[in-house]
Amino acid sequence: MSAALISTAGEAAVRVTGRTGDRERDWRLVHRLARLFTGSEIPGFTVAIPTYESVLVEFDAAVTGHEEIVARIEAALPGLDLDAPLHEHPRHFRVPVLYGGEGGPDLDRVAELTGMTPDDVVAAHSAPTYTVRCLGAPGGSPMLDGPDLSVPIPRLASPRTHVPRGAVSLAGRQATITPAAAPGGWCVIGWTPLTVLDLDAEPLVPYRPGDTLEFVPASADDVERLRGTRMIPEEAR
Repeated sequence: MSAALISTAGEAAVRVTGRTGDRERDWRLVHRLARLFTGSEIPGFTVAIPTYESVLVEFDAAVTGHEEIVARIEAALPGLDLDAPLHEHPRHFRVPVLYGGEGGPDLDRVAELTGMTPDDVVAAHSAPTYTVRCLGAPGGSPMLDGPDLSVPIPRLASPRTHVPRGAVSLAGRQATITPAAAPGGWCVIGWTPLTVLDLDAEPLVPYRPGDTLEFVPASADDVERLRGTRMIPEEAR
């Protein structure tokens, strides 16, 4: 059985999906492949966008083609280490969250859907150490496996036209933070005062896939004191 399914995706892209039978190894496969392509001087290659188990490899069709890119992918796959962590020393982030209230208008809804109390939802959400699986929209949102809840959390029937930056939310079996204000249909259960997206920084967000993150319940006073503080890893504090 091949470790990956390779397929064309339009005139100037190839999609690679992990097929090892192990979710963690599939995730490492696509991110290691993306890192390999990004760090190589491959004629015509433009960008690799990895997600949970797939990576989209885009190229300039005026310079190269599907056959050349697929050949490079096939040559690279056997050399990828799918058992080692993505980073030898992943960075860790602690994210203070004010749960419920105006900043978390869907906390009670999530509690009702799961048959839990709001306090139980907060405890479940703040218990794990999450791994950043990939970056999403808007603004490099950290896409995380969700907390241990009894049911997947459905998206809102009518998405909000404005979700503020710092919103902490759930949908399905996933969790995230919204770095920049945008429309959204996820259930917002809290708000962090940290500045996640910094347009003057490079990279624009401080985390990368493979880093870890935890949510820490915070009081209104804590949130006010930390408002606008940049999100930085623990060892940098």
